[in-house]
Amino acid sequence: MVLFVIIHLIGNFTLFIGSEAFNGYTYFLEHLMHGAFVYIAETGLLLFFLSHIVAGISVSLRKGRARDVGYEVVGNAGGPSQKSTASLSMILSGIALLIFVVVHLFHFKFGPGEAEGYITVVDGTQVRDLYRLVIEEFNKPVPTFSYVAFMLFLGLHLRHGIASAFHSLGVASPRLTPVLRAAGVLLAVLLAVGFLFLPLYIYAFVEPTAGIIAGELTV
Repeated sequence: MVLFVIIHLIGNFTLFIGSEAFNGYTYFLEHLMHGAFVYIAETGLLLFFLSHIVAGISVSLRKGRARDVGYEVVGNAGGPSQKSTASLSMILSGIALLIFVVVHLFHFKFGPGEAEGYITVVDGTQVRDLYRLVIEEFNKPVPTFSYVAFMLFLGLHLRHGIASAFHSLGVASPRLTPVLRAAGVLLAVLLAVGFLFLPLYIYAFVEPTAGIIAGELTV
């Protein structure tokens, strides 16, 4: 899942290269393996998401059965205990991200397309102009700042999830745990900032018409 987030962010940054690069990137993905790749990837991601949700619910239920009386004070007890805002809000941030993924996919996969005039040409081939759609959406306050809020949840979720994944896989040790935890925090921050930067930059500096005509992000 973390690798998917990293690759997705790299793909999003083709927006800075221009409309041809971004639309070419999305066209390539849509037609890779004669169009089968997208369906395989989406099915795989759906299964990953579902298994992740089931595992999270299972852990929460087992924890409840193991201790049916709540703590008087919730906090980090030191030692192996690593309670934090991120760890205590995993269910909340997970639900928020699930909502985001559904809305995000529905809008950009099934939203305005060639029938609505979102058409451009890449290497002589007529393709859906997703670049135009992204620029237009991130020039609106509600989509932009909603996206920003959800990306904060992403950073919060990854901040605990990355280090926790290594622990679950048995990689962690007294010597490695602090390193893995620090690396998890750093990676979570970098990914969250990367996803936050794009919509805020577009909202603040990119004019939709100018960007579309020029074929690139235009300040």
